[in-house]
Amino acid sequence: MKFKNVAFTLSALFAVAVTAYTVQAEESTVEKAPESYKARFETSNGNFTVEVTRKWAPLGADRFYELVKKDFYKDCRFFRVVPGFMVQWGINGDPEVQASWRENKINDDPLVASNGRGYITYAMAGPNTRTSQLFINFGDNSRLDSMGFPPFGRVIEGMEVVDSINDEYREQPRQGAIQSEGNEYLKENFPNLDYIKSVKLVK
Repeated sequence: MKFKNVAFTLSALFAVAVTAYTVQAEESTVEKAPESYKARFETSNGNFTVEVTRKWAPLGADRFYELVKKDFYKDCRFFRVVPGFMVQWGINGDPEVQASWRENKINDDPLVASNGRGYITYAMAGPNTRTSQLFINFGDNSRLDSMGFPPFGRVIEGMEVVDSINDEYREQPRQGAIQSEGNEYLKENFPNLDYIKSVKLVK
């Protein structure tokens, strides 16, 4: 499926965000995730479930497991939605919380799974820069495989919910402003963004 500004959109996946300040991340003790687990997203647009397969991207799976258990994604907005390409989120609505994770990067995982429809992957700013930002592929984005985007799971229920996440603002929200001002910036300027109410581990 064709869409405008392909080069810009692809490069944006690398932009975890640039802010006017740098904050040293807190140390985190990463718990090894189960080899397979599920996370249920309750959103303003409905619910969907992601199944994580740790062997696809162990470090990514462990980080996601940690973030879900710490309730990091609660109230996170789906701030970039590009029809035919992907939906992205993962900047915490509280700037102080976000600052503690912004430099807490994990190393790259080798590519095992491909970026097919419904697969979930980290956005990043180059090698070894994954933190908390994620995206779900709307279609076959296998061209991302050679660019170093290893999926760690896939949507197994509710993909129709993912497909219908509000896309009216496309790529308008500025990541730097989200990082520094949080949800206040998004609520004021992009009030109709869909958002995550909660993410819970389920059996």
